[in-house]
Amino acid sequence: MRLFRKRKYITVSNTEIKDENIVDVSEEELPIIPDGMWVKCSKCGRILYKKDLNENLKVCVNCDAHLRLSARERIKTIIDENTFIEFDSQMKPSNPLNFPDYESKTKEAAEKTELNDAVVTGIGSINGKSTVIAVMDSNFMMASMGSVVGEKITRAIETATSKSLPIIIFTASGGARMQEGIFSLMQMAKTSSAIAKHDEASLLYITVLTDPTTGGVTASFAMLGDIIISEPGALIGFAGRRVIEQTIKQKLPEEFQHAEFLLEHGFIDKIVERAELKDTLGKILSI
Repeated sequence: MRLFRKRKYITVSNTEIKDENIVDVSEEELPIIPDGMWVKCSKCGRILYKKDLNENLKVCVNCDAHLRLSARERIKTIIDENTFIEFDSQMKPSNPLNFPDYESKTKEAAEKTELNDAVVTGIGSINGKSTVIAVMDSNFMMASMGSVVGEKITRAIETATSKSLPIIIFTASGGARMQEGIFSLMQMAKTSSAIAKHDEASLLYITVLTDPTTGGVTASFAMLGDIIISEPGALIGFAGRRVIEQTIKQKLPEEFQHAEFLLEHGFIDKIVERAELKDTLGKILSI
């Protein structure tokens, strides 16, 4: 029976062990770390100091991931100071199909972003060169394209045409806004038609694809630019990856639908780092 007897090596005491080097600190004396001071990189998972991240144009210093900018932040980094004049800022979405809870969702998004819908349009200068600009904001219902987004972009294109100016559109979208049904899908044709008239006037149209640019936006004005630029690592595509794989019964490459893959296959013209984007656009406009 000795063979099966467990050997006793040590007895663990329940007595509390105190370390003289540890100093008791009351809750009042604990350091206070304000909320929102740190941000986690969505790509590499590294914790980043928010102030440093903002100063680096929201580009991760560890993995170079280009994190998403709001429309206002984007305009601030691209347009010359005190030159931006906004168009149609008071335009708001309606609920043409009486979709349940749609009004509450748009109201919540408006309060969160301080925007009335998912795009900001206007006119300004880039390194002294005047241009019309439209910037989509993924913080507003994932920048889905409803009737207001389509109307504002169409009006911006028409303004550029009437003033004989170039237009630059920064795209970011999850696709058409399902709550507006066919009214949303109509915007694909409307924006594309306006771009065709802008092209007939021999005017320049530049698209800058940011993460993510998908769905009906990709299938319309996003890919119609005379020059198509993308930020590094941006997700760009029409249908979702899983939908395509299930349809063609094949496994897609890991880098499929990313900016680098599209550049390699001729779908876009250039990938530009965010810090170099304003000067790149300025040079194109000057030419």
